[in-house]
Amino acid sequence: MEIRQLRYFVGVVEAGSFTRASAQLNVAQSALSLHVRQLEESFGTRLLVRDRTGVSVTDSGAKLLEHARTILREIQLTKAELTNTVSSPSGEVTLGIPSGAARVLSGELLAAARSELPGVALKMVEGMTGPLEEWMSAGRFSLAVLYRTAESTGQMTVLAREEFCLVVPPELPPFDDSIRLADLHAFPLAVPMRNNNVRRSVADAVAQHGCKLDVRFEVDSLSTIINMVTEGRAYSILTPSAIQKEALQGLARTVRIVDPVITRSVVLAANPKDERSLAVAAVRKLIPKVVKNLIESGKWPATLPLES
Repeated sequence: MEIRQLRYFVGVVEAGSFTRASAQLNVAQSALSLHVRQLEESFGTRLLVRDRTGVSVTDSGAKLLEHARTILREIQLTKAELTNTVSSPSGEVTLGIPSGAARVLSGELLAAARSELPGVALKMVEGMTGPLEEWMSAGRFSLAVLYRTAESTGQMTVLAREEFCLVVPPELPPFDDSIRLADLHAFPLAVPMRNNNVRRSVADAVAQHGCKLDVRFEVDSLSTIINMVTEGRAYSILTPSAIQKEALQGLARTVRIVDPVITRSVVLAANPKDERSLAVAAVRKLIPKVVKNLIESGKWPATLPLES
C-alpha cells in the first residue's frame, strides 16, 4: 500500500466518480482505476462499487476511507511541522462562519490573511449556525466562528458580544429607539429555524420571562429573512451586524430590545485535530485582532469581551 494510492482512493470517493476525480487530481482515469484495484487486491476485498451515477463505498471501503483521511491528515501536519516556521506559516485553513458575522468579518479577515499570512490558504465556508455546528462537530473545519449565550462559552475564545434588536420594515410608522421584550408579540416575525443558535437564544429569553412571539415564517436563510423585512412582509429579530448594510441604506430599521436586553457571545472554536498546525495557530491569533479592529472602528456594532 502506498500513500499515493490512499490519496487517489480518497479523491475518487470525495469526487463521487473516477471521471471527476481524474480532472480534480490531474491523473489519468485509467491510472486511478489501477491504483484502486491494487488496493482492493492488497486488502483482499472490494472497496468501491461503480454505478450509473458514479461510485459508492462498500463497508470495507468506508472503514478504509476513515483511516485514510486520518493518515493523510497526519502526513500533512508532519510536513507542515518540518517545513513551516512560526514567522512564515503555510498550509490550508478551513473556517466556518455564520452568515451574520460573515457580513462584517469576511472581507476584512481575508484581506488581513492575504497581507499578514501570505503562505496560508484560508478557505471560508459561510452558512446558518445549525449546519455550521454540525459540520464543526464532524471535524470539517479547522476553525469556526460560532454563537453562544454568555454563560456557555466554555474554553472557546470570546471574540465579541452582541445585542439582539427588532428589525423593522422601512415604510412603517416611527418607532422609539427601544422596545420591551414583552411587546414583541405584536409583530409577525420571520426568524431562523429552531435548530439555529440565534433562534434558541431568543426563544430561551422569551420563555424565561413568560412572553410570546408571533412567528409566521421559519427560514434557514439570512438573505431571505432580510429581503422579507425590506419588502415589508415581516419583522425579524437579529443582531445589528446582520442588518447593518440595509440599515445604513435606509432599507430597514433596528430597534433595541430591552427589559431584558438579549445578548449573545461570538466565539472562536478550534478543531483539536489541528492544534499542531502552525497555519491554524496563526489564523486563530489573527481573527481576534481583526474583530477588535472592526469593533473599535465602529464597523462592527458589538462590544469586546471584558477580558480584552
